[in-house]
Amino acid sequence: MLIISNLRVKVAAKLILRGISLTVKPGELVAVMGPNGSGKSTLAYAIAGHPGYTWSRGTVKIDGQNLKKMTPDKRAKAGLFLGFQYPVAVAGVNLQNLLRQSYISVSGKRIAPFEFRDLVKKKIKTLGLNADFIDRSVNDGFSGGEKKKSEILQLAILKPKYAILDEIDSGLDIDAVKIVARAINQARQDNPKLGLLLITHYQRILDYLKVDRVVIVKAGRVVKEGQSQLVKQLEKSGYAGF
Repeated sequence: MLIISNLRVKVAAKLILRGISLTVKPGELVAVMGPNGSGKSTLAYAIAGHPGYTWSRGTVKIDGQNLKKMTPDKRAKAGLFLGFQYPVAVAGVNLQNLLRQSYISVSGKRIAPFEFRDLVKKKIKTLGLNADFIDRSVNDGFSGGEKKKSEILQLAILKPKYAILDEIDSGLDIDAVKIVARAINQARQDNPKLGLLLITHYQRILDYLKVDRVVIVKAGRVVKEGQSQLVKQLEKSGYAGF
């Protein structure tokens, strides 16, 4: 289980998270919603190990392992994955090579380049991408939709225990949202024990996913937790009532 307990996080000496506690069970999809500036992305980056985010209190554990003193690569090996809201371009680094080396590092399994390419091709079809997509440099010249699809491709290949998707639907058109949601559903089918923390502003991607719980974050705190019907309440009244 991914257990976040009383997490308080500072960014540049400013307290952003003010004691967040929540859990994600294996196989569970938890949606995190909240207004701009509420601390959603701070939560994602702090858990992943961004050096600019300082834990002043609290713990985050994956299946009993405390992440606080782990470097980001060790957190990944412990089973954590972060899908970025703004994936960065890495010119000159081939996407297939990055994926293969990441797969070997996280899984500990050796795999020949041609075998790995066959594996990736199957995943690419779900995302509606061309086979030569993985021959390009990482996010270099990618459209916004391609960058988000690349993040989901990594999720599908690496098969983590727990994944945080930080606004994976932002900037996507209607068709791209459907494709990304379909790929998330496929990744969950292929990896049934995947625990998923999905940060989003909008209901539309949730219409295509089976959400187990919804958590509302406001001013660095969890202010409400409930079932998927909570999203419809948000669509009607906004965050003012929480």
